[in-house]
Amino acid sequence: MKLPTFLYSMLFYLFSFNLMAQPSDPVLLYNQGAPDALGDAEKDKPTLTPYLVAKEKATGAAVMICPGGGYAMLAMDHEGVQIAKWFNSLGIHAFILKYRLGSWNGSEYQHPTMLNDAKRGFRMIRAKAKEWQIDPNRIGVMGFSAGGHLASTLATHFDDGNPEAEDLIEQVSCLPNFLVLGYPVISFQEYAHAGSRRFLLGPTPSMSEVEDLSNHKQVSVLTPPTFLFHTNEDTGVPPENSVLFYMALREKGVPAELHIYEKGRHGVGFAPEDPVLSTWKDRLKDWLKNRGAL
Repeated sequence: MKLPTFLYSMLFYLFSFNLMAQPSDPVLLYNQGAPDALGDAEKDKPTLTPYLVAKEKATGAAVMICPGGGYAMLAMDHEGVQIAKWFNSLGIHAFILKYRLGSWNGSEYQHPTMLNDAKRGFRMIRAKAKEWQIDPNRIGVMGFSAGGHLASTLATHFDDGNPEAEDLIEQVSCLPNFLVLGYPVISFQEYAHAGSRRFLLGPTPSMSEVEDLSNHKQVSVLTPPTFLFHTNEDTGVPPENSVLFYMALREKGVPAELHIYEKGRHGVGFAPEDPVLSTWKDRLKDWLKNRGAL
């Protein structure tokens, strides 16, 4: 029996991913304990898990991946491990960020803890660029859903580092060189995903926090070039989130590419069962070529 073309493609990618470099052990973001830690459990210890490409296959580019999960959990497999292995197949080093999470009643972590974890993770990649054989000027960040909110927050709330810091990691910039967003949470006002907002900001956020973390309103000329994809059928995080961010990028003259697919639910990852939606990774590959990451 002849298999459909998209099944051959899916099997090829699954087989290829298994040939990619295996992850290194997770690296603690803070060796002396995370700032403002609420305990000493694994959930209180943010990490980066490196997926490094062999030297002869590496392009020198790297990406930090922020899995989604509404700031309540982390979708580590289909929005983390699978994505990292795909980047490896392109010769791009990947690092999965495990950031701290919130709770419905506000008793766990809240902003800015998650952003601080993302900043620290990104700085670590850039600070250790020579060790990991990475070009420090070709490091991006990718996020899905609430992880897309975190990635877009990093890309709009970055800083240049503290040159006076004793910790060398804290001296470097956390501004990404490129940004990739999959069905991201962007706005905490119109078209908001209320769950992500509550788990990040608690049950009674201030209007100033809501405004500041509606990231389309924080885009500047320094926001990095951005690739976005979403689906028209997404009822969890409406596609207007991606549209708002894209329009803000356009207004500031930041290079951007947006794909909105007609079909597809929220949280699809690679969408291997959908021969149309699964092509988003091919569009991303082309965009990465244009941006010099490949």
